[in-house]
Amino acid sequence: MSHWKLFLALIILHAHGDHIFTGAVVFREYIGANFDNVRFSDVPINPNIQVHFILSFAIDYTLGSSPTPTNGKFNIFWDSDNLSPSQVLSIKRQHSNVKVGLSIGGDSVGSRSVDFTAFSIDSWVSNAVSSLTRVIKQYHLDGIDIDYEHFDATPTIFAQCIGRLVTTLKNNRVISFASIAPFDDGEVQRHYLALWRSSARVFDYVNFQFYAYDRSTTVAQFLRFFDEQASNYDGRKLLVSFSTDSSGGLKPDKGFFTACQNLKSKGKLNGIFVWSADDSKASGFRFERQSQALLAKSYK
Repeated sequence: MSHWKLFLALIILHAHGDHIFTGAVVFREYIGANFDNVRFSDVPINPNIQVHFILSFAIDYTLGSSPTPTNGKFNIFWDSDNLSPSQVLSIKRQHSNVKVGLSIGGDSVGSRSVDFTAFSIDSWVSNAVSSLTRVIKQYHLDGIDIDYEHFDATPTIFAQCIGRLVTTLKNNRVISFASIAPFDDGEVQRHYLALWRSSARVFDYVNFQFYAYDRSTTVAQFLRFFDEQASNYDGRKLLVSFSTDSSGGLKPDKGFFTACQNLKSKGKLNGIFVWSADDSKASGFRFERQSQALLAKSYK
């Protein structure tokens, strides 16, 4: 790496004891959706990189046995017993390289899909800003992730609602980072690309769900998929991903890290995220350790 590139990579520095980690690479993991009693302290944390936990999910649906859309009034649907405000504070105090955010939307609530639904743009944004600000402050959170996967609104309405929400939260200094979590589905891509075209500047990461591709994905196909999505979004913000549940994509024991090494050699490995800590707990977070070790070496 040239001195100039090294300087750029080290613009954002944080100290943790005798270690230094950079803003160039990040490891992110979704946590809490499956109520498997996983805690932040269960997950390995490499001190040489940024580590983001993403609480999953806050959803603008009512609580109870028959959840219905609330027009932007968000409720907590993650395992708040094991992932409480005090536990957020504790993990951040123990590890200065850790940040915690929440993800909104998700695939399903109860037995039904979570549909993005807005009665009007203004009312949804107003309700969302108010309800999410309250949750973010209560839980001492740093950022937000957008993970709607079903839509009862046009791409334009989705883009305006989410764009205004994230812009307002950042302008109000409620959050310091934001991400989106699209995947390669026609309807999903139409909505997220509309959001990206109008509001790319307010998003820091693209948590692209590469595990939504087929389980037969090869290393060569994965690299091609990465380049395709880098052209759709900003390759500098694009993160690679794998899942530790039964979903698809290139698995960590089937070539994922080979693909990461290829991207690393080209300066394209910006970070890795995992779905999810709940599913990884049973195997002792083996692939989380491997991911973080790889990222810690990426720009040395």
